Amino acid sequence: MDTSAITYKIADSDEEFNQIHKLNYDTFVEEIPQHRPNTDKRLIDRFNDENIYIIAKRDQEIIGMISVRDTRPFSLDSKLENLDSYINSDEKLCEIRLLSIKQAYRKGVVFYRLCEQLVSYCLKQGYTMALISGTTRQLKLYKRIGFVPFGPLVGSEEARYQPMYLTEENFKASTKAFQKLMERQQAPVQQLFLPGPVTQLKAVQEAWAKAPVSHRAEEFHHVMAQTKEKLLQLTNGRYVELAVGTGTLANEMVAAQLSTLHQKGVILTSGEFGERLVKQAERWGLSFDQLAHSQTGPVPYENIEKWLEADSEIGWLWTVHCETSTGRLYALDRLKEICGKHGVRLCLDACSSIGSVPVDLSGVWLASSVSGKGLAAYPGLALVFHDEPAFANDSLPAYLDIGTYEQAESIPFTHCSNGLYALNEALNHPAPPFASLCESILAILEANGFTVVRGESFSPAIITVDLSGHLSARAFGDRLKQHGIHVSYESTYLLERNWFQLALMGHIDARLAKKAVQTITTIYAKMKQEQAVRSYE
Repeated sequence: MDTSAITYKIADSDEEFNQIHKLNYDTFVEEIPQHRPNTDKRLIDRFNDENIYIIAKRDQEIIGMISVRDTRPFSLDSKLENLDSYINSDEKLCEIRLLSIKQAYRKGVVFYRLCEQLVSYCLKQGYTMALISGTTRQLKLYKRIGFVPFGPLVGSEEARYQPMYLTEENFKASTKAFQKLMERQQAPVQQLFLPGPVTQLKAVQEAWAKAPVSHRAEEFHHVMAQTKEKLLQLTNGRYVELAVGTGTLANEMVAAQLSTLHQKGVILTSGEFGERLVKQAERWGLSFDQLAHSQTGPVPYENIEKWLEADSEIGWLWTVHCETSTGRLYALDRLKEICGKHGVRLCLDACSSIGSVPVDLSGVWLASSVSGKGLAAYPGLALVFHDEPAFANDSLPAYLDIGTYEQAESIPFTHCSNGLYALNEALNHPAPPFASLCESILAILEANGFTVVRGESFSPAIITVDLSGHLSARAFGDRLKQHGIHVSYESTYLLERNWFQLALMGHIDARLAKKAVQTITTIYAKMKQEQAVRSYE
């Protein structure tokens, strides 16, 4: 609920006092049976003329209030014998009473804002101690902002209260406590369902934050070697090079290496990122056929094999292992089998698969990946795995020549120690498999009327939802973002299809993720209802 339009003030008009009496009745007669009902359905407090009411208003409606007064006897004097025996009589006292917030606003910042205004008022008046009768249902909350319980419980069996006090010292400390509590209330937990950036562990964040180290330093060389070894163990690869750049750079390096073969190839595509490989191959002037197929239907492995059988000049096959635009995941073993049978070099864009699903690169000639996404570090490092030793090739741009990198142990040029150290640390804490979480999320989405785009073989790291005929994906994604839930929807290829995606990459708390998905379903239902009302009007 939007609370930006709520204002806070001291009540000073007849209309405001009328609403206060009505809110007082709703709370302390109908909700908490502390007073007897009456036909007016208004409750004028016995100390009304002495009370200062701090109120929260949305437009002209009072949605919350709290009162303070400093004249003895207090209401607590009549509930607790010998009140002064529990407190220091030298204190400048006030009593806080009649806290009431309308039901719809109780889970937001209204309570904390009222308390913040109250504390500010009390400090200006020079009060050194405030007394309250705290409802037993909220004792934990009162203690959290500095109130100290004293004496026995008071009130009736239906409405029990704990006498409590707040000192001047705690008054001042509580302003900081209120600020922290309000920040926590105002800033929802950010849940990233993105293919990048992803959520990193604290250890990875700390590794990134270390002071930069020269790429010429012995320590840097040691961490580079360590990182490469971890990457090879993760993927069962033979060689890997790290460059400063993105997945696009890694694919440029693959294309550069393919250009040295002077052979015809085939590019297998089923979505946006396969089409990007085609464009990169064209820029490099590579000779190739494009074998395109359905984005969601079965993968035509038999057709791939027939294509290779029909053209003996084909020397390489390049494809996206996990097609991020849909979540399609090719069967790597099947591709390796087909390519091995026909003596064709297999090349993969594995940017969205390495770290997200098990990937065995043995027998894969070249594969590209990145330091972010499934590896749960920060973006900025391009990874190229190769199955054979590489040698420097002067016909290629030096920055794209994997042989130049291998010759220099992946440090031929200035490198990024922050990115390298973060990746090295992330590899110590691989993200858990999300297959089970994926199935749970799919079940929740489908049970709530979402159309999930899913076919024969799809990655558990990417869930695609089609909103066509229901809502605007842009409007829906924007609304989710307001609630701290970040889904992938702003890419052109998603907006064109009116799709959004949930990417399960990085370190995701399954419990929080499922809670966020429940929120997604609630917002979906609410937006559809709003749309129906607008259509009717």
